[in-house]
Amino acid sequence: MAPIRRIEVRRLRMPLIKPYRLSYRTFEEFEPFVVLVEGADGTTGFGDAHISPGSSSETREGGWAFIADHASRMIGLAPEDAKALVLRDFSQSKAATTALVSAVEVFEGLALLEVPKATTLPLLAPVGSLTEAEIAAEVETLLADGFRTFKVKVGKDVEADLARVAVIQRCVRGRATLRLDANRAFSQAQGIAFASRLDAQGIELFEQPCGTEDWEANGAVAAASTVPLMLDEPICTLEDIARAGDMARVGFCKLKLKRFGSLERLKEGLDAVRAHRMEPVLGDGLGSEIQSWLEAAVARMTITNAGEFNGFLKPQDRLFENPIAFADGAIRLPANYRPRLDAAALDRFTVDLMKFGT
Repeated sequence: MAPIRRIEVRRLRMPLIKPYRLSYRTFEEFEPFVVLVEGADGTTGFGDAHISPGSSSETREGGWAFIADHASRMIGLAPEDAKALVLRDFSQSKAATTALVSAVEVFEGLALLEVPKATTLPLLAPVGSLTEAEIAAEVETLLADGFRTFKVKVGKDVEADLARVAVIQRCVRGRATLRLDANRAFSQAQGIAFASRLDAQGIELFEQPCGTEDWEANGAVAAASTVPLMLDEPICTLEDIARAGDMARVGFCKLKLKRFGSLERLKEGLDAVRAHRMEPVLGDGLGSEIQSWLEAAVARMTITNAGEFNGFLKPQDRLFENPIAFADGAIRLPANYRPRLDAAALDRFTVDLMKFGT
């Protein structure tokens, strides 16, 4: 392919329809970095990643600097050489690496992105209500919208969380599956107290009870849990997947594109999860429409459960001229779907811009 001639990098600020609450932060807007790559022959590609403060040690300032440094050195390189240049420094900023490398993969026309036939990909939906009456109404709305997997955030208070999960179970009445997610908020003792007392009815998994690097605490919670554990934040490499596979009662690993550096590495990781006798889960609820499309494309051939790449549903507006189709709780990709960026939307949301090359 032609060498890379130009790279444009934008930082966006996209207001959300409603606040998105996690245990460590409440988001009122998404701020992804969008990378646009152009070759000497006019071929283009794009990628992005959202660095969410509190989710990891990465910072937006550090990611922006990483992209500036590496984008300037990618100019004039063949795609394979440009990807290798960035991936060598993957550990410095995983999300920033992903934004650059995935843009090159789209530029290359990676086969993973082809949609040879119409595809339906079910998504999960969060249950955010707190009171029983509100929970009952929200559950009925989500079921009517076609969702059959619900995510429930826990991690603030063991007793209150147990009570709320029980209310949700009563309201669901077996009509949907639950995924519980602590977002690393529990101590080992709290995680064990919570997980060991769960009524397993209708609960698919319990996600990331303790700190990212506290493998011992997460393992202790897994051993005591009435439902299988899923690891999320620690899973960034094939070695992490192998380590999780050796832990008793860890039945799932969740992978996100922004933690694996490239689409090809993400596919390799998802295959490795299954090879280590676990079930892969895929998706980032903080991802933009670009990230959601990229993860959905890989999901077609790698997962059999509800995807978590639902971030594109949260902002007030979309980034594609031909938006990702969504109906009845699922993404619906038509045959040969290939999105086109909406230049006006990009300009509207851009708060910072860098350009490299000619």
